[in-house]
Amino acid sequence: MDVTEKIKKAGVVGAGGAGFPTHVKLNAKAEYFIINAAECEPLIEIDKYLCRTYADRIVKTVDSLAKFLQAEQAVIALKGKYKSEIAALSNAIRSQHADIRIHQMDTFYPAGDEQIMVHEVTGRVVPERGLPLDVGCVVDNVGTILAIADAIEDKPVTDKILSVTGDVEHPLLFQVPIGTSVRFLLDQAGLSRGTYGVINGGPMMGKVLHGENEIDEAVVTKTTGNLLVLPKDHYLMKRSALSVNRMAHQGRSACIQCRMCTDLCPRYLIGHDVQPHLVMRNLYRENTDLDREEYKKAFGSALNCCSCGICEMFSCPMGLSPRKMNDYVKGRLRTQGIQVEKNHSPSVRDGWEHKKIPTSRLTARLGLSKYVSHEVPDDVVQLQPDCCFIPLSQHIGKPAVPVVENGNRVEKGTLVAGAAEGLSANIYSGMTGIVTEVTKRGIRISRKGD
Repeated sequence: MDVTEKIKKAGVVGAGGAGFPTHVKLNAKAEYFIINAAECEPLIEIDKYLCRTYADRIVKTVDSLAKFLQAEQAVIALKGKYKSEIAALSNAIRSQHADIRIHQMDTFYPAGDEQIMVHEVTGRVVPERGLPLDVGCVVDNVGTILAIADAIEDKPVTDKILSVTGDVEHPLLFQVPIGTSVRFLLDQAGLSRGTYGVINGGPMMGKVLHGENEIDEAVVTKTTGNLLVLPKDHYLMKRSALSVNRMAHQGRSACIQCRMCTDLCPRYLIGHDVQPHLVMRNLYRENTDLDREEYKKAFGSALNCCSCGICEMFSCPMGLSPRKMNDYVKGRLRTQGIQVEKNHSPSVRDGWEHKKIPTSRLTARLGLSKYVSHEVPDDVVQLQPDCCFIPLSQHIGKPAVPVVENGNRVEKGTLVAGAAEGLSANIYSGMTGIVTEVTKRGIRISRKGD
């Protein structure tokens, strides 16, 4: 069985993003193999921990995969301020005589966006709505590399290491089975129910869990990397509660057309046509009788938006929501079947180097500076819940198909849902127990069988 088949069998998907099935990504040849360890968003701790703790395993796997991809260069990219992580990786590279380069990035947001990283490492620009492979690159998250290392040893994806940060006494790291309740984790962190809000992910692109019911229903998936705990009255929690209609009304009435949302957009600066100020300018026309060409001219650039959030969380002096408006008109463009041409050869615009957003300034703007901890978590707390609910859709593509039934006993590492035909991924149990529920959403497993 070759490497990609082992990765496919193990159910490995991108650990740091939307969960693209990794066996598909690695079924390629590339000039650059880039490992993303830049920890894109503020207050996330997991990539740093993995680099410090598993440097030898990371380097060994990267070296092997680079040869598999026939890559001329293997690069681990992380922020230059990560001194202990760089030291650990450098020592591993030297001891293994591995042909791997460490690329030290500035501390800016979004350093971990794969298209920004490709440009930083290679000087190349990925085409609009394109993939790194379009410019000879494959990019994988460092967590994905460790999952691949397990897959090569015939170990499937069953567990997840994640951080809990924000309004906690100190950052925490947990290792839990896939499907573990988010509420269970927060209880273990000593947090009192009803006193906090939660963002699944980072403050910029994470999913806000609205209300106690959403927190109760949320579970850890293959892509979960961080739980950000905040007071319920924090600015980010209040902002997330605004409806799209309210945001659109604010945009129509308060946008001053300063262009800051466009001028500081990272994708715009690397040459993509992303112009949120045009979207905001034309919101008042969105529900009028525009023909298809007018609609495309006014709103078509939204399709190139990566939803990083700089436009609304940092740039806009009026506190408006260009990103949400881009997301809204993206849906409208698709509904109307409006196609927008892609620029296959974008070039970096003047000012890129001077318009990077320092992470410290972003953190301050978000009201998160007091949650920046200098206590570096070195220990992972391993937890075993009594019950897990394993979603069938934890990846890009079709949901997995259950292969177990109510009453079946499963062991840790048992296949519980097989990849659907087409783009999909296998899913395994992270605990030993009894299947107590199988639905279209997922599979519940109880240690006690209740």
